[in-house]
Amino acid sequence: MNLTKDISSSSTSSAFDEEKTFSINGLYELTKPRLSLLSVFTASLGFLVHDPLRLDITLFLALTIGTAFAAGGAAALNQWMERKEDALMARTASRPIPAKIISPEIAVFFGISLSAAGLLILWKWTNPWATLLTFSTLFIYLAIYTPLKKKSPIAIEIGAIAGALPPLIGWVVAAGQPTTYGLILFGILFAWQLPHFMAIAWNHRQDYTKGGFKFHQFNDPTGKRVGVKSFAYSIILTALVFSPYFLNINQSKPGYFYFISSVLLSLYLLIPAYKFLTSPDRDKFAKKLFFVTIIYLPLLLASLVIDRYL
Repeated sequence: MNLTKDISSSSTSSAFDEEKTFSINGLYELTKPRLSLLSVFTASLGFLVHDPLRLDITLFLALTIGTAFAAGGAAALNQWMERKEDALMARTASRPIPAKIISPEIAVFFGISLSAAGLLILWKWTNPWATLLTFSTLFIYLAIYTPLKKKSPIAIEIGAIAGALPPLIGWVVAAGQPTTYGLILFGILFAWQLPHFMAIAWNHRQDYTKGGFKFHQFNDPTGKRVGVKSFAYSIILTALVFSPYFLNINQSKPGYFYFISSVLLSLYLLIPAYKFLTSPDRDKFAKKLFFVTIIYLPLLLASLVIDRYL
């Protein structure tokens, strides 16, 4: 046995393993960039809907940067908390921590630092309301939603609360405080997440079961209850989309452009949601519903912003 060679090989392997615990690209992937971008996008639109003709660039930049940091930090901490579960599922096994690209210690430090930086930016350059709502988002997402995912399907609704707060955060940065219109934006995003995530939960039900997550309903092998919940929240979402026309709110009501867009987009959503509920080929329409929800949300919110310019 060549002891020197073995020691050299062991040292090289150890050095390689240590090197693999840090990567710039790995840190970027820890932030779940697509999910974090959605938070920044909806927060920005919440800001723009308030008064797009009087844009305060300083406030807007503070909102987008602070939201991006907080969202990225939450994603990193979520992956740190669920690193063992992620290693068990095919769809998440390649994430930075289970793939040993980033060490758990670096991940938790990175997540805390980003989250704290986001809160500090919002506190210093926006207002206490935005900071409080962002802190609430972090707390709900990490302290309630993440551990509850392994215990009950109600975790989806809890997670949707955290996911729906960014547009309200954007609104309070512009308005200075929550108002009825801001709460409507919160409600729209809350209701949208249910059909969106129920489709994901059904499509990946076997993988989630391996990870110990309870996203789909107990004793529901056919997915009927998932379909009922998805369709019910699609109807609630439709009602919320049109609610500004029927409420006595101080802000100007949306115009015809938003109304026509809402009618078309609501039909675009309700049809696959209904088929997901009624069709025997539930897998097919779960995929269809997921795709539709991805298209639906940016078009709806963009139409609301564009309508304010018309």
